[in-house]
This record gives sequence, C-alpha cells and structure tokens, in this order.
Amino acid sequence: MELGLYTFADVNPSPNRSKGEEGVERLKHLLEEIELADQVGLDVFGLGEHHRPDYAASAPAVALAAAAVKTKNIRLTSAVTVLSSDDPVRVFQQFATLDLLSSGRAEIMAGRGSFIESFPLFGYNLEDYDQLFEEKLDLLMALRDQETVTWSGELRAPINGRGVYPRPLQDPLPLWVAVGGTPQSVARAGAMGLPVALAIIGGEPRRFAPLFDLYREAARRAGQEGSKLKTSINVHGFIADTTDAAADQFYGPQAEVMNRIGRERGWGPTNRAHFDMSCGPNGALFVGEPELVAEKIITHHRLFKNDRFLLQMAIGLMPHDQIMRGIELYGTKVAPIVRKALTESSQEAKATA
Repeated sequence: MELGLYTFADVNPSPNRSKGEEGVERLKHLLEEIELADQVGLDVFGLGEHHRPDYAASAPAVALAAAAVKTKNIRLTSAVTVLSSDDPVRVFQQFATLDLLSSGRAEIMAGRGSFIESFPLFGYNLEDYDQLFEEKLDLLMALRDQETVTWSGELRAPINGRGVYPRPLQDPLPLWVAVGGTPQSVARAGAMGLPVALAIIGGEPRRFAPLFDLYREAARRAGQEGSKLKTSINVHGFIADTTDAAADQFYGPQAEVMNRIGRERGWGPTNRAHFDMSCGPNGALFVGEPELVAEKIITHHRLFKNDRFLLQMAIGLMPHDQIMRGIELYGTKVAPIVRKALTESSQEAKATA
C-alpha cells in the first residue's frame, strides 16, 4: 500500500493580511513539505485545487512542477483537479508536462470538486454539474489514450483529428477519480476501469467499506481488468511525538476550518468532545503518536483492502514546524510499521494459499 499526504495549501483568509505575502510564505512551506516527504520515503503527495481566499492552490500543476525539480522519488498528483470547470486539453497538457519534469511521477486525480466557486469563475452553469464532469472525463480519457483525438460532446466544442502535445513519459498517464461517497460515482469509476479515491472526513469509516465492494463488482460486470483497479482512502489526521500533543496541536486549526465550511453548508458546529470521539478506533480522524496512527492505518487496510492511504495533516493554520515534524514521523516511524505489517500479512496469506 502506498502511503502519502495531500493538502489544499491553506492560508490565512483575514483581510488584514497581505494575500501576496501570505501566498509566498505558504508556497515556500509547501515545497519544503513535499521535499521532506520525498526524503523520508513517502510515496505520494497530492495538492488540491480551490478558488477561495483560504487556499493558495488554484493551480496545482504549477506548484507540483516546482516540487518536481526538488524531489526524486515521490509521486505528484492533484487532489483534486476540478475537471468540470477546466478544459481537459489543458489539464492533460499541464500534467503531461509535469510528468516530463518529474521523469514519470505525475498523476491526475479528477473530481467534481466539493466547492462551487470555480463554476461561475470560468463561466459554467451549475445546472450542468453532472454532465460537465461526465463529458470532460470522457474527453480526458481519450486524450491520454491517443495522440490524435477526434471527440464530440454537447457542452464543449468538438475536436476533429487534432494532435495534443506534449505526450507524457508514462503511457498512459495515471488518472484517478475522486469521490465523496456517492454509490453512483463509485460504480461509474469501476465500470470505466479507473482507480478511485474516496474521501472520508467524518462518521465511521467502516460504513464506507461497501462502496469499494460496489466498485469492484461494477468493474467485474463491465469486464474491466483487475490490474486497473486501485483504491485510495483520503482522510484527515495528524502525527506528533505523543497522542496528547497530536490532538492538542491539530484540534484548533482543524475545528476552525470545519466550522467555517460548516457555516457555509449548514452543518452543526464541532467541539472537542466530538473531535476526541473521531480520534478513537472507530472514528474518521487519524490522530496520535506514530504507533497509534500506524495501527489505525493497518486496521482500516484490513477493512478496505485499499492500495493507497493519503493523510491531510496541513489543515488550517497549522504551524509549519509542527507539520514538518509530523511528516518526519510519518515517513520514519509510521510508514515502516505499516509496511512491515502488510508485508508479513501478505507472506502469511501466500503461505496458507
């Protein structure tokens, strides 16, 4: 199982802060985080796309390209690309360029997006929300599968035998679909034979496990090759030297973000008691000392049989030094425990087969 991180590059949305200075600092810290994640042996780093004052990453491919020249092994992916409000040709070209700069480490994680700011910004109608994604995903798949493309849809101008360049080093360029728990979305990804990334940021994770069963069954019925099927769970969490320190450091920034978004969406406010419950064995937060977090990852791998695990630690205004320590612990303490356990489990399974 691949282990990695993702972030939206949160910044201070206060009007009293210079947005330019805030952006400079956050992007500098972001590159340091990705570089450290590479150095400590993590497998993947994802960067989400947002068009809001509280996030600095509206152009993930650009920031990931900067990271590509500072790293050697870590895979670099969007998390997510809001495909519905972008042009698939440009998305493909940007990530093909990233793939060349990184010598074959780029990936696209495409989704509808959980925020809607990009739709009016780029002139799209929210009434076309589902159709936009379906059409553009179809075009993106055509672009990565063939150099010269002929394609037509209802919401974008057709392409008639045009070549799209540059071509990536990886053939095909990896493409994941990000979902938020809708069965129809999971089944569609399976039927298309695309890897699926499931965001779990609340509730009990075990309730989401049947979605991966649905995904695999939809793929089987569509005749998709099993080798194409990959799954990821993307969660919130934080790692510190002690479990108390991890909870105390993470609660304030994470709660502030969740409450701010909750006010926009009509969610009830969170509190420390709810947070502490979510940090427990059955909760959605992966917070604690390395051994505790590693055991929770292993336990959920038994449940989901996932191929990838991505942790969002840099949420809200987390101090940079705390994030860097968390990444260090993730790579040097958590990852070895998880990898050893999964290797032993795999060997035992083969021995009894």
